[in-house]
Amino acid sequence: MALGTEVDVRYAISGDARLAFKVFAGGLHDIVSVPSWITNQDFVGPGDLLIERLMSFATVVSYDQRGTGLSDPVSSAELPTLEGWSDDLHAVVTAAGLDDVVLFAGVAAGPVAMLYAATRPERTRGLILLNSFARAEDHRDARMSPEEVERYISWVERVWGTGRFLRATIPDVPVDDALLRDLARGERQSMPPGVAGAFFRWLYAIDVRAVLPTIRAPTLVLHTVENRFHPIEHGRYLAQHIPNARLVELPGADTSVFLGSAVGGLVIDEIEEFLTGTRVNADHTRMLTTLLFTDVVGSTDRLAAIGDRAWRTLLDRHDDAVRHQLARFSGHHEKLTGDGILATFDGPARAIRCGTAIRDAARQIGMDVRVGIHTGEVERRRAELAGIAVHLARRVCETAQPSEVLVTRTVVDLVAGSGVTFEDRGEHELKGIPAPWRLFAVTT
Repeated sequence: MALGTEVDVRYAISGDARLAFKVFAGGLHDIVSVPSWITNQDFVGPGDLLIERLMSFATVVSYDQRGTGLSDPVSSAELPTLEGWSDDLHAVVTAAGLDDVVLFAGVAAGPVAMLYAATRPERTRGLILLNSFARAEDHRDARMSPEEVERYISWVERVWGTGRFLRATIPDVPVDDALLRDLARGERQSMPPGVAGAFFRWLYAIDVRAVLPTIRAPTLVLHTVENRFHPIEHGRYLAQHIPNARLVELPGADTSVFLGSAVGGLVIDEIEEFLTGTRVNADHTRMLTTLLFTDVVGSTDRLAAIGDRAWRTLLDRHDDAVRHQLARFSGHHEKLTGDGILATFDGPARAIRCGTAIRDAARQIGMDVRVGIHTGEVERRRAELAGIAVHLARRVCETAQPSEVLVTRTVVDLVAGSGVTFEDRGEHELKGIPAPWRLFAVTT
């Protein structure tokens, strides 16, 4: 949660509660971001990916649910009903002076937004649901036992405030120590562990399946296809049972797509097209580039074998070698990915030569690395890269064998005539990628 440009926090009154909210003036459309409770308005601003991009075509209202962030606290034994959450949303819409809004709701906020859209159709112009559900469990009639639910909630309460809960929602995002600290801070600044447990008990008790056929607003359903928390079947069920709904299946397994996920930009592109019919703000930051991912093989076992200090010394030597090779082949270091890196190149042949040089340098210091390379279109947002090409390149790296430089068919086609030779590794089903890809190992 990065602190953005200062925007005044205002308060809406809903019954006996005061709800903190902000209004970010932007384009012609009015969007209310319905929170899934991991929010704090002191850390929401135009510097955030979501707010910044949405402001290019919409005025955005964000708020903290009661019991979270800067809004009034609640007892863990006295959470509002679903109707109460909907009333809170209406209080924010009214206090912000909005008459006709688009609701953007992710995960647990979805049922609140769905009920609001169904009961206040005159105030709801559109509904956008991201990785959400009508029922937290399977949408069929099978239910988890009370003991299974309690075991899960006990885990949530036990890890809350450490960053481990949010970490579990972004399996496709490399998380280093600094990001884990940010995730932990985000959990703590949203609510205490006992309230988090109470929210999850409430969540597993609600069921809005009967509401879906009564929603009249145009609806966009966005869902990641490999989602572990809420499987793609939940999104498909929503799209099948909400009239005038359209489903977009997104690559990857991430649930929280605005915490460094490669699909965050795709989500906002879809929202922009849903509201405006075009994606005019996405093109100017898009470009074709070659992406190189590296990963140290067996790092956990090696660390256990030689100890923290020796492993740190070895990693420092690895990092020095990587920096040297990137400079040698004009590569741009984008970010660390655990024990590896993401780098970009303006040509695939240089990326291949750099990848093989990094592999060879790692061998000389007694380490194995795997390398994955792909050329594709990406979107640059400040210091971050996003797009399906980033996700694909990471999966190629994960597929590579130790000390292997693995590339896509696209890269092979682009370096024809360069003298680089390859061995065909066949087609691979890459996690979160819609179609199989033929991959090739570099042999020279």
